[in-house]
Amino acid sequence: MKKYALGLDLLFVLLFVTIGLSAHQHGITAGQLASVTWPFAVGLGVGWLVTRRRHRSGDAPLDGFIIVVITVALGMILRVVSSQGTALAFIIVALAFLSLFLVGWRLVVRVLIRRR
Repeated sequence: MKKYALGLDLLFVLLFVTIGLSAHQHGITAGQLASVTWPFAVGLGVGWLVTRRRHRSGDAPLDGFIIVVITVALGMILRVVSSQGTALAFIIVALAFLSLFLVGWRLVVRVLIRRR
């Protein structure tokens, strides 16, 4: 699972952005998707770099938590810097969604491995 972890995380970031765009827009273009995704993708990349720098595999639930915090924090900072803006409700939703999915899949895998 380790070799798919980053890709799975990116998939869930894209899902988060896609759901958000579809909930607030009447259509999703490639430009909109890229514009909203890039700050979180950069945050995700930095989160993974920090995790790997700490000699962690990236697939443990604690790794997921660290990655979520960095992804959301840096993603929101980059959104503000790039004039995309943010709101407290958006930060809360991002933390909740990404925690559920980025930590959640790691917990599910851990339980399945332990059952074997």
